[in-house]
Amino acid sequence: MSEEAKAANTADIRIALLTEYDGTDFVGFQRQDNGRSVQQTLEEAVEKVYGRFCRIYGCSRTDSGVHAKGHISHVDVPFPIPADKIPLALNAVLPEDLVVKAAKEMPDTFHARFDTHGKRYCYRVRNAKVPSAVNRRTEAFVPGVLNVEAMNEAAQAFVGTHDFSAFRAQGGPDITPIRTMKSVYVKRAEGDPDLIEITVIGESFLYNMVRIMAGTLVYVGQGKMTKQEIEKLLAGDGVRKEAGKTMPAKGLTLEEVFYENLKW
Repeated sequence: MSEEAKAANTADIRIALLTEYDGTDFVGFQRQDNGRSVQQTLEEAVEKVYGRFCRIYGCSRTDSGVHAKGHISHVDVPFPIPADKIPLALNAVLPEDLVVKAAKEMPDTFHARFDTHGKRYCYRVRNAKVPSAVNRRTEAFVPGVLNVEAMNEAAQAFVGTHDFSAFRAQGGPDITPIRTMKSVYVKRAEGDPDLIEITVIGESFLYNMVRIMAGTLVYVGQGKMTKQEIEKLLAGDGVRKEAGKTMPAKGLTLEEVFYENLKW
């Protein structure tokens, strides 16, 4: 019997974990052979607290360098700890770039990945003469003047159900490119006019999709593309090379994951 199967057979309490992490030094959420992952780091912490291996299941597989403020995982553990004490126990053995913000006991039917009703991402662009040293890990730098009003108007083309074939990276899983975006908008951050925030709320996403959407909207802000060109790409007539560039991973943060039966 595999280690994962043994864990599933003996565990009897399902816990949801709300986590925040700086993705800079992680290879992404999912375990990889080529470096340190969020999943592995969480599993090692859970094993230290509960005394045995417990598999972590995440809501999404964030890419290398992508951050999260509201990532959700679930894990089956062998004995109860009060929910408000679980973050304290785990954070005592976690590195400083990964924090458990909250925990909640859930029914054994809950699944962090398959029960999601959507996610909210934010891509942050520093649009100034010079980059930020303090925020260099969490935002991309684009000099020159960006037309935020044009970017926001063009962003509305993404809203609804479309063929996002032109907005997926090569090498991703071979799945349907049809995706539904509930809201996409672009604005300058309150109190920081040099920071542009591209917020995307959708049911599900393709590989690198939000980063390509952000790169396409940056092209619009630079006058290199138009809303009409985006609409043509979304009609299924476009290919990847006709959309904008893939923006750096560091500018992307998973802000929130939506569930019907989980409220923090």
